[in-house]
Amino acid sequence: MLWDKTLEVWEHGLWGVDIGSLVIALGIFFVALLARGIFSKYVLDYLHRWAGRSDNNVDDRVIDALIPPIRFIPVIIGLFIAGNYLSLNDTLQTLFDNLIRSLIAFTIFWSLHRALEPIGQMFRRLERLLSATMMNWIFKLFKVLVVFIGAAVILEIWGIAVGPLLAGLGLFGAAVALGAQDLFKNLIGGVTIIAEKRFHPGEWIMVEGIVEGTVEDIGFRSTKVRRFDKAPVHVPNSALSDAVVTNFSRMSHRRIKWQIGVVYGTSVDQLKIIRDEITKYLEENEAFARADEVATFVRVDSFNDSSIDFLIYCFTKTTNWGEWLAIKEAFALEIKDIVENRAKTGFAFPSRSLYIEHWPGDTAEIFVPPKG
Repeated sequence: MLWDKTLEVWEHGLWGVDIGSLVIALGIFFVALLARGIFSKYVLDYLHRWAGRSDNNVDDRVIDALIPPIRFIPVIIGLFIAGNYLSLNDTLQTLFDNLIRSLIAFTIFWSLHRALEPIGQMFRRLERLLSATMMNWIFKLFKVLVVFIGAAVILEIWGIAVGPLLAGLGLFGAAVALGAQDLFKNLIGGVTIIAEKRFHPGEWIMVEGIVEGTVEDIGFRSTKVRRFDKAPVHVPNSALSDAVVTNFSRMSHRRIKWQIGVVYGTSVDQLKIIRDEITKYLEENEAFARADEVATFVRVDSFNDSSIDFLIYCFTKTTNWGEWLAIKEAFALEIKDIVENRAKTGFAFPSRSLYIEHWPGDTAEIFVPPKG
């Protein structure tokens, strides 16, 4: 009979579970999904109010980081209730239990992984000892360990022994390590850079023949440097750890070293005026460092082919490149005013004088026009 066939299909269902139980189980899971919004709203509101009572904002950041794992809890609860409602055979029940335990383990380690970022804010004081980059490396390592341990726990739940798996990977890793020497060399180079505090992200460095620019990130394998034309350059850490690195961001002052040439017709008094006026400008201008702090010289230095040369050697207080350019421009304009307006002389330029002792005998007589 058709009715009997229908009842047989209804009662047999899927995997030996009748269709009615499957429909009810799906309904339970659907109700759990609906309750997820209510659960998230009230529970998370309570947690935010509780965290708001503290004086710091670390717990608020932890709560914000835990929102996705917390919202996943009703899904696990609904799946657990729906699965227990079904009368599964032993094999399916074992698989279902392993699935639930895996989801629980996943949620726990997911929460830990997300909470590490705000928790790291609590240890910012250690940056004075270890530097910000070293702290970032440490917490990146913690995140990798959380992922590794979480994966190991889930594998153990499914009966996969982690120990023999690691032993097999160790043999494979030994073979790979022979071809990954550069990777380990760069890793050690990165540790050396951070430990010696050669430079930090945001600083302007120059490595002769390699790169010059602003450090953006110090990674495990390479360091990202942004050149002044905005092109990123990824330099292997080993190249930076072994090279001579100039860190311009840690300068105490910025230097100005000029050689200024004036014409040979300049008198001694005019030379002294130029020297004294430039020295006075450097002493009175607050943008320049004092002579008792850094080396400062304004002297007649040499007699060049076409000029009498001054050596101007001084330092500005600022190390900012833009501010230094503005100070240097104002100084150049002041020197021009001193030479041309106060000393009443001029700047020299390359020239050559030709002296003729006598004209050849067969040369035509020079015509001199009569006056008037």
